[in-house]
Parts: sequence; structure tokens; C-alpha cells
Amino acid sequence: MSFKDEQIARLAESGWARCPSVVEAVARTGLPAVTSGYLRTAFPGELWDAGERAVLALRDHFASARFADETTYGILLVPDPGKLDTRRPMTPDVRAGQLGTPVNDVFDDRLPAGVLGVRNGVPWTMVATVTGVYGPALGSHHQVVGGPAEAFTVAGVDTRSLMIRQLWGARVLQGGRDLPDCESNQSWTFTLFPGEGLTGGLAESGTVLKGKVRFRLGKPDRGIGSARVAPAIAVV
Repeated sequence: MSFKDEQIARLAESGWARCPSVVEAVARTGLPAVTSGYLRTAFPGELWDAGERAVLALRDHFASARFADETTYGILLVPDPGKLDTRRPMTPDVRAGQLGTPVNDVFDDRLPAGVLGVRNGVPWTMVATVTGVYGPALGSHHQVVGGPAEAFTVAGVDTRSLMIRQLWGARVLQGGRDLPDCESNQSWTFTLFPGEGLTGGLAESGTVLKGKVRFRLGKPDRGIGSARVAPAIAVV
């Protein structure tokens, strides 16, 4: 199976297309439904080719990272933030289909608006990044931000710039009921957002803990094995 066919099949079975509450949220915004037919017509072949090159480059570049063997790279769909802003908490009805019960996200009130890595105007943007439940461990927020550019630059792109809340929020929705960084997974993790600045000296991260999706602030020097990142390259 070609990369394009494989990724379309996965996306057509993802939360965007198969988790009823997420599908309803997408429909309410007026975004196009994520179907095999839509994906084949909306994204030309050269974008899928570029996506494949980016995914392979990410996989190769970070192959020696801690927990690289647990990491799956692929295509993440990020919605137009003017219609569905994944930097923000979702409503309880959206989470009901993902978590089994309608619960509010936990969103630290101190968090700023957040970086827009994908801007308004395009219904769905393809991003090559981590699509499985675990990303690689590359150290603490401070270690990632302060690390040498060559350690994070893939195909001429500094992948730290898209290690942001917006992409993680989209990844959670795309996961449907297979949630990243969730306590019900074999290992509990949290994803750091080094592409976001510090807030009051604290670093942003996301996790799913105690039955809730959580957008958090924590110590920027926390580099334990549970601290993961999601290197990313926009496919445009």
C-alpha cells in the first residue's frame, strides 16, 4: 500500500471520521467532513509525496531518541482555527465520545492564547508529526529550547516551532478514543510544547489524566521519561 493510501485509510478511521462527538463538532463548524473521497480530492498527489518525505525524514532523524521505538509518525490534520480552535478546551459533549462521559477539559487560566502554527483560511492542513499515543523523549522544555538547532532541524525545518498546543489539541481529537498521553495507555506520558513561550516561568504541556484532557503549566526543567515531544513539519 502506498503512503497516500495508508494515511488516507488511517485518517478515514480516525477520530475526525469515526468518533461521533468529534464528527458532530466538525460538522457544526462547517468544516468539510474527513472522508476518503475528500482527502483524495482536497490534497493533490504532490502534497502526499511531500508528506511522505517529511515523515520518513522525521523518523530517520529522531531514530536514536529515547522511546523512538514507541513513536509512530504520520499525517495529522489540523483544522482551520477560525472554525475549530484546537488551542482551546473542547466542550463536554465533544469529550463524551472520547472519554465515555461528558467532562470539562482542565485548562489553566494562566495560559495565553497560544501559538498559531496553522493559520485561518484553509479548512484542513496536513502536518507530518507524531500520530501515535507516544512521542519521543528529548529532555525538558529548557533542554529542547536550549539545544543546538541541528539536533531539531529536519529537511531544513526547525521542528521545535510546531511543538505547540494547537497541534496537540488536534492530535487528541484525531485520536478519537485512542488518546495520546493518557493514563489508560500502557505508559502514562505528557507532551511538552517547547514552541510556546514560558508563562510566569512555567512550561506548557498536555496530558489526559484522571479522566480529563488537561492543558497544564509545570516546571520547565522536568525532563523525566514521561515528558515527550512531537517534532513536526507542515506539509504545504
